[in-house]
Amino acid sequence: MTDELTIAIPRGTLFRKTLDFLEALGIETAEIRANDRRLVFPGILTVRPSDVPAYVEHGAADLGITGKDVLVEQSEREVYELADLDYGHCRMVVAAPPDADPLGERLLRRGVVRVATKYPNVAARYFSETGRQAEIVEVKGSVELAPITGLADAIVDLTATGRTLAENGLVEREAIWESTARLIANPVAHKLKAEAVDALVARIRELR
Repeated sequence: MTDELTIAIPRGTLFRKTLDFLEALGIETAEIRANDRRLVFPGILTVRPSDVPAYVEHGAADLGITGKDVLVEQSEREVYELADLDYGHCRMVVAAPPDADPLGERLLRRGVVRVATKYPNVAARYFSETGRQAEIVEVKGSVELAPITGLADAIVDLTATGRTLAENGLVEREAIWESTARLIANPVAHKLKAEAVDALVARIRELR
């Protein structure tokens, strides 16, 4: 980001928008765009979105960019959230087949609903806070497959347009919260490199 700071940025769905965001801040990204398989660049690490908090927490990067979904799922990470970057908009939702009501009659009858998700902490917390018992099944791949195969009654997952849900015969039942890209900082770096971090945050605010 500057000569003083190292940032971890997410590959995947946020990658291109993150590069555009860095460009808007005046940071050159041509080398990154031209090297899809290279992971380390001057001042920038490109990692999986779910790994960004780990790199920041343990000081491999001073700053990081990742989605709110990752931060909520890994709420135990000791990082500071500095800014909502206002891109990568999507929703964390509960979804199920349109002809089923797993959160209604089935839940009342059985006393528990089985939920498949890549976000077990988010799902468990949400159903606990809403006073419902849920058996959480963690999956790593296409979570939309779970209700189709009978693995689960419903899913908790991110959606931006709802298109993937619809293509797999699912409908949104409940919205949990909105997710966007967030800027996070290592607590030690936030203190020791406060001037550089504050200058960057000020530049971000100027863009909004």
